[in-house]
Amino acid sequence: MLNHDYCTKDVFNTNFFKDFRKTMTDREKEIIKDFRKCNFQEMFEFFQAESERRKAATKDEKLAKKNENEALVKEYGFCMIDGHKEKIGNFRLEPPGLFRGRGEHPKMGMIKRRIGASEVSINCGKNSKVPTPPPGQRWKEVRHDNTVTWLASWVENVQGQVKYIMLNPSSKLKGEKDHIKYETARRLDKVIDKIRATYRDEWKSKEMRVRQRAVALYFIDKLALRAGNEKDEDQADTVGCCSLRVEHVQLHRELNGKENVVVFDFPGKDSIRYYNEVEVEKRVFKNLELFMENKKEGDDLFDRLNTQVLNEHLKELMDGLTAKVFRTYNASKTLQDQLDKLTDGDATVAEKLLAYNRANRAVAILCNHQRSVPKGHQKSMENLKEKIRAKRDAIDDCESEYHDLKKAAKRGSVKEKVNADKKGKQLERLKEQLKKLELQETDRDENKTIALSTSKLNYLDPRISVAWCKKNGVPIEKIFNKTQRTKFLWAIHMADENYRF
Repeated sequence: MLNHDYCTKDVFNTNFFKDFRKTMTDREKEIIKDFRKCNFQEMFEFFQAESERRKAATKDEKLAKKNENEALVKEYGFCMIDGHKEKIGNFRLEPPGLFRGRGEHPKMGMIKRRIGASEVSINCGKNSKVPTPPPGQRWKEVRHDNTVTWLASWVENVQGQVKYIMLNPSSKLKGEKDHIKYETARRLDKVIDKIRATYRDEWKSKEMRVRQRAVALYFIDKLALRAGNEKDEDQADTVGCCSLRVEHVQLHRELNGKENVVVFDFPGKDSIRYYNEVEVEKRVFKNLELFMENKKEGDDLFDRLNTQVLNEHLKELMDGLTAKVFRTYNASKTLQDQLDKLTDGDATVAEKLLAYNRANRAVAILCNHQRSVPKGHQKSMENLKEKIRAKRDAIDDCESEYHDLKKAAKRGSVKEKVNADKKGKQLERLKEQLKKLELQETDRDENKTIALSTSKLNYLDPRISVAWCKKNGVPIEKIFNKTQRTKFLWAIHMADENYRF
């Protein structure tokens, strides 16, 4: 990892060296005391050479490797569930390495150990053939639990989290789970007005805990905020609605021409900054002033609330309702509304795709699905601009040739008229291609800091997209790639062009 940004971070290096020293002999500990004097260059060069060797493999070597991988998939990549052969997700365990974590994780750089069979629990049917552990090893346990969907589990050593091997997203069980998730969000649509009326009413409650719960619910509904669980000291300090602290919120009676503005600024999931200036209702603003009275930095904004209390209250409002259902509901509803607003039935497929991506982008912004600008973005934009320039030159040349041919065709033979027609059609094609490239350029530039796939895979009812494609004559593969089409097979079969969320 020497050429990686992580290696410039003190936390990463300190954590690594601490773990590295634990693996040393007493003699080595005497000698190796200062990380800055360690030189890992030879190892780095060895791995670089290995990587180059793999890239430079002959056709036969690549084929042998491919066959070896296919044999592994054949043996470990499938399972039988209720008599059906189902694909397993990722059946390979992570090799040992250095923990990176997301965002500024306090444990980055720690050594992830190799996992042995004695740490792995296998979950399979009573009468099934249990996978054979490596020679001389035994599984931690073999259980037959049909109430869970995992096939193997173990505890990783850095965060002490339980990790699982699950079914592939395309499996029947996962599809059913997805379907239930979106149907729950659709049920919320039927009672949302009642829920909103209730929490508005509760802003005036005599009980502080009820007021806090009602304001938090307003933010979860309006801004699609995550609920936010309490974090331990050894976890990255990320925040959600219930765990907001005083320093994450600023109140402005007036800001940029708006009244009652709340400025949110906190590290969200994966340490991605959430910054938003929101105009709120007067009653909400007054309540926030009340919640922040006599509090200092580090104090909880909602000190009478936690996610457990909130989710228990939500279950009373609707069976199966959690804070996450609001996110799914608001994301899907936003997509449906934006598609209705932005789609022009008479537009070209390329224009419709731009409209779809813009609708998807509105959802990604709502859910704060940001990313840093991809490393190759600058280069790919330059290549695209070059293509656009070349296409414009080709159009100029074609136009002048067409002009000459049209002149000749006026006085000329049938052949010259045919040539002029051909050139005219070529010009039309070139203009179409230019339009496509220009739309692509707009789309790429607007998307550079937004991650569209997260909402598409996890928060948007896929039936909205399927119905939109069928209604607007857009090939489904333009919206969902092969993996996504397999994952959403249930939606592709289920939704016709009239489906509404």
